[in-house]
Amino acid sequence: MTCETQSVLVTGVAGFIGRYVSRYFSQQGWAVIGIDNSPPENAPLANLAAYQPLHLPDEALKDLIRQYQPQVLIHCAGRASVGLSVADPVADFHGNTVLTLDVLNALRLYAPDCRFIFLSSAAVYGNPESLPIRESQLPAPLSPYGFHKLQGEQLCLEFHKIYGLPTASVRIFSAYGPGLRRQVMWDICHKATIQRKVYLQGTGQESRDFIHALDIARALMLIAVAAPMQGEAYNLATGREVTILELSSLLLEALEYSGLPEFDGVVPVGNPLNWQADISKLQALSFMPSVGLEQGVKIFATWCRAELIGV
Repeated sequence: MTCETQSVLVTGVAGFIGRYVSRYFSQQGWAVIGIDNSPPENAPLANLAAYQPLHLPDEALKDLIRQYQPQVLIHCAGRASVGLSVADPVADFHGNTVLTLDVLNALRLYAPDCRFIFLSSAAVYGNPESLPIRESQLPAPLSPYGFHKLQGEQLCLEFHKIYGLPTASVRIFSAYGPGLRRQVMWDICHKATIQRKVYLQGTGQESRDFIHALDIARALMLIAVAAPMQGEAYNLATGREVTILELSSLLLEALEYSGLPEFDGVVPVGNPLNWQADISKLQALSFMPSVGLEQGVKIFATWCRAELIGV
């Protein structure tokens, strides 16, 4: 594939990861067609060749695919909260599993050669048998969100096996970067900056494998160009295990916050204890993370402070 003449359709383009994907692919010379349920003023129009406000699933998606005939479709749309999936599993099922089925079927009908990349999650693993986690480990989700992401992966495999659609899934671990106004990094920064007291869930010894959204976009480009696209799944992370206590220390130091974090000792339902990815499968496609955690945390903390208090 040659990037100069390629087009990519990105669902959920106004979301956190969708914005990074559209910017990176645009910078690499791709024509990016974006879909989201946000009005145009909230979409990253500077990076898009075209934008269509749609609340998926929508029959108009078939017309868009037929019109643009994208070479790649990156499916960023969907619900992304473990807690909300526990509270409302039906909405999560429709917003993830059903939505993914609809997009795959539209490609089957109108662009069967389009390379489809599904944004899955490490939530499919649950509490792993051992670290680092390899893609071959049996999935054991702990939340409706994890189950529904796994169902999305199965749909990708189904549409490849039965209809020959080129598909791949990426199991994203803990994404972060400027623009993310939720999850643990934002929570720590918000509490340190606004509340002046950092009180967090869990024990602090829970661990995650954090990956910057820029590296996610870079990995998706490699998969779009070089992956076999046979329904396979890839871990998308850095391979570094970091405890929440260690992460808190890095963020609070960057924010020049003098206190210590406190933990309530309660792990929320659906949250795994420890994560660290084996990324050798993605490395075989020449992927190497480019944003180190210490550097990324400093940039994120600076952005958060500007967002919260304007300095």
